[in-house]
Amino acid sequence: MNWWELFVALILGLVEGATEFAPVSSTGHMIIVDDILLKSKELFSEPVANTFKVVIQLGSILAVVVVFKERILQLLGLKKENSASGSSGTRLSLLHVLVGLIPAIILGFLFEDYIDEHLFSVHTVLIGLVAGAFLMLAADWLAPSHVRTETVDDITFSQAFLVGLFQCIALWPGFSRSGSTISGGVLLGMSHRAAADFTFIMAMPIMAGASALSLFKNWEYFTMEALPFFTVGFISAFIFALLSIRFFLALINRIQLTPFAIYRIVLAAVIYFFFL
Repeated sequence: MNWWELFVALILGLVEGATEFAPVSSTGHMIIVDDILLKSKELFSEPVANTFKVVIQLGSILAVVVVFKERILQLLGLKKENSASGSSGTRLSLLHVLVGLIPAIILGFLFEDYIDEHLFSVHTVLIGLVAGAFLMLAADWLAPSHVRTETVDDITFSQAFLVGLFQCIALWPGFSRSGSTISGGVLLGMSHRAAADFTFIMAMPIMAGASALSLFKNWEYFTMEALPFFTVGFISAFIFALLSIRFFLALINRIQLTPFAIYRIVLAAVIYFFFL
């Protein structure tokens, strides 16, 4: 293991952590930074490089667990609920999360092979980046003038299900899970922060399950040679995801989605004109 390989792991972990939960598409950024610039598949075999991307995604998931640890404990019944409930006296429950997950789980199971075979290319990601940007712009421009769901505890089961339908759009690489679901939530009358909180909470089980399955299938690639590469990437992704999530949640109600949409369009233009 040389210093360049560790540097590649550090940078890829940074890109994953900084973009996984922001509505900018981590897939699009990985294409630019890894597939086009750093080319980790030339340092290791393709299975090892792909397994590495699963490992750093786990670092990002761990960061969400840290940020929402109190909420997770309450959802699991391991901590008493405090007095902070929704305006209707209700509170976010595991059932809300499950209702939101059902659409993407079903469609992902049915179309996983097709997506992997046909949609993971630079051109399809560019389509997702631009189309997702217009969805985010529409969310900011067409959102109801009166916010009906101020906090995540005000979310109804029907809203949870409909946000889950918006999450299905993110099965197309480049759309961004958070971009699709936050946009959907805002269009349904949720505040940007409530939609973001629900998005991150809902992302944990589906991402953790997919990552765990991938690791189980690729456990043989955890060799002593690749372990430092994996370790540096995991730690880097965790640290930068932690910073990114806290920064994003602190600002989302003020800056909304439009700046991220503009950035996505610029990113797509950079990929198209400079790298294709």
